[in-house]
Amino acid sequence: MDERALVRALERGWIAGAALDVLPTEPPPPEDPLLRLDRVILTPHVAFYSEESLQELQRKAAEEVARVLTGQAPRYPVNRVAGVPA
Repeated sequence: MDERALVRALERGWIAGAALDVLPTEPPPPEDPLLRLDRVILTPHVAFYSEESLQELQRKAAEEVARVLTGQAPRYPVNRVAGVPA
């Protein structure tokens, strides 16, 4: 992310706001301009967390295991093996 461009866009009203879960520097220094802008929402790396998201994560993991155990390729491979179709 180009933080300076984002700050400029927010300050000039080119965009209405920004919601971020990650910043270029973690933790952000106190003088980080994104911390002072009212139209910025910062979350502590838990924006995904909800009961529904955890259930969905568990369901997808179980489906992936079932696919592999039945000889199918996983839908969401992390490390693809050369020569094995996704």
